[in-house]
Amino acid sequence: MSAVADEVWIDVRTPEEHAAGHVDGTLLMPHDQIAALISEQVPDKNADIQLYCRSGRRADVARDILLQMGYTRVTNHGSLENALAITQQQKSDD
Repeated sequence: MSAVADEVWIDVRTPEEHAAGHVDGTLLMPHDQIAALISEQVPDKNADIQLYCRSGRRADVARDILLQMGYTRVTNHGSLENALAITQQQKSDD
């Protein structure tokens, strides 16, 4: 269940939600803090950023913020369950 190496996976949920379960190797940046945290952790605005939350709403808010900040490759994968399924599939394809 770990994230693919050339992608940056970001969990935009709360620390409590993240502690209860997350995709291995993800960064935690709550959606309401992502603007302040992103440039230090992901300075490359062309990085392949993958977002998820509980339902996709907060990830969509975070995606909009990142796009406004100049990040060019940002994808909202919706829920943790979707993100886990995607990363498991990517891992089995390798």
